[in-house]
Amino acid sequence: MKTTKLILAGGFLGAGKTTLLWKAAQKLTENGLRTGLITNDQAPELVDSRFLSLHDLPVAEVSGSCFCCNFNGFTEAIQMIRIEAAADVIIAEPVGSCADLSATIMQPLKQYWSRELQLAPLSVLADPARLASILDGGNAGLHPDAAYIYRKQLEEADIILINKSDLLDEEQSEILKQRTAQAFPSATILAVSAMNGTGIDEWLSQVTTRPDAGKRLVDMDYDIYAHGEAVLGWLNGTVQLQGGNTDWDQFTRSLLTNLAVCFDRENLPVGHVKVITENGDRYIAGNLTGNAGTLAVRGSAGCGETCKLIINARVETSPENLDLIIRQTLDTLCAAGKCTPEVLAWRYLQPGRPKPTHRFTQVVEG
Repeated sequence: MKTTKLILAGGFLGAGKTTLLWKAAQKLTENGLRTGLITNDQAPELVDSRFLSLHDLPVAEVSGSCFCCNFNGFTEAIQMIRIEAAADVIIAEPVGSCADLSATIMQPLKQYWSRELQLAPLSVLADPARLASILDGGNAGLHPDAAYIYRKQLEEADIILINKSDLLDEEQSEILKQRTAQAFPSATILAVSAMNGTGIDEWLSQVTTRPDAGKRLVDMDYDIYAHGEAVLGWLNGTVQLQGGNTDWDQFTRSLLTNLAVCFDRENLPVGHVKVITENGDRYIAGNLTGNAGTLAVRGSAGCGETCKLIINARVETSPENLDLIIRQTLDTLCAAGKCTPEVLAWRYLQPGRPKPTHRFTQVVEG
């Protein structure tokens, strides 16, 4: 069987990884390359997987643990996409709070899968606002131990992608690129906008042609790492909504806006909150990465009597409190709109301590 190019695109929660995967897959497909995607999360019922599958892209999901702690599950997903989609390229998106990818994913793949895979340079996306705070010595509005994970992600990157460049003017973008290059001199620094497609061609050119992959390992304190993940509450839920002729676009926007207000009121930092609402073959997808000003949506579910809503939330609070806030907000909105919610799946949790399947202490030369 042919060799497949594997592109690992990491980065902290809210960096825009899924949008990048979607736009990159479209471009690769337009260029005649069969492209598959792999998503990853601590729990099933992923907004990302559903969003990508709605665009007729081959998607495999590794849920229940991160790639590094379920390396065999990750390679099984790779093999499935390689066979079922005959993929020339696979783009994989690890959990947003996952780091130490070079030691736990890149090196084992180079050691054991060199016949099947050509590894691309490890790419890490960064939100410009959070990145600027990190460069200033701050914590990007995160718990210090979560910010530690953010920094380690950047340290091990072969390519740092400053995403959401559409939010910056040319001078701001250039200054941030220069500052990032000074802080992380071993990495290639690129500015992209996954939303409007700017810079994606240059990134794809590099990751599909460069032979270097996973060229550095980081010192990782797993006690800090574990606590940095554990400060976040995680919730994945799927709900069937029954109402009258409800405007599901307005419902989705109101849900996210009201949640942002609740999190702001309790001073709870948001990793991300993602929602996708489906009304037949129509959908609206929205996300938050902070306060209500960060709300972004795409698509339209229109109006109708029923819809299916999937929500994924990663917020710096206990899982129990996150569950309470989301349930109360959803119930209040349903009562006001005279909708009846039926929970199809619902899980809230706190990630356990990372226990990688492999952890290499030396770089494997490819």
